[in-house]
Amino acid sequence: MVQKRETTEVRQQQIIDAAGSLISKYGSEHLTVKRIAEEVGITEAAIYRHFKSKKSILSFLLNYIEESLLNEISSASTSSEPVTLEVIEEIIRNHFSAISIRKGISFQIIAEIISLGDKKLNKQAYQTIDKYISRLKELLAYGVRDGAVRHDVDLESSATLLFALIQGLVNIWALSDDGFNLIKKFTSLWKIYREAVAPR
Repeated sequence: MVQKRETTEVRQQQIIDAAGSLISKYGSEHLTVKRIAEEVGITEAAIYRHFKSKKSILSFLLNYIEESLLNEISSASTSSEPVTLEVIEEIIRNHFSAISIRKGISFQIIAEIISLGDKKLNKQAYQTIDKYISRLKELLAYGVRDGAVRHDVDLESSATLLFALIQGLVNIWALSDDGFNLIKKFTSLWKIYREAVAPR
């Protein structure tokens, strides 16, 4: 097999992309280094030059997912504009657009990795979800600061509920094989959520 030499960063990205694709198609229990190598078009030995094991590939993949998810949920801390409920809705709507493009595989991959039962990976997955909820909490806190969100709202519970709304909707959408408009459904659910957190 003649292989094109790639930089470490490019090759690592190819490997985790292949791992993510294989997990979404077949489930994490069927993920092997051999399958990843075949998907990328390189040898297993070439995989091991970049990652010590399948577990290290999954750990790297979780890091990548975490970075993507957190970047999409902007904290709005650098904006001079007030954080209104419309601003928060637009941030989540854009997040759903990115999720839609990825076919919702980020949350599927996290669930699949958890299903393996590896304690270290489960802890990492938990930390990813915890950081994601913290980012949502931060976003809502800016809403409180700017008067768009009730001052007496429980931010931790509200952020967790928003996470459950996002993840649950994405899971149903993925299981339906894109059977409905993700953003349209979010808009109808957001109206209910908005009523719960808006000042009375």
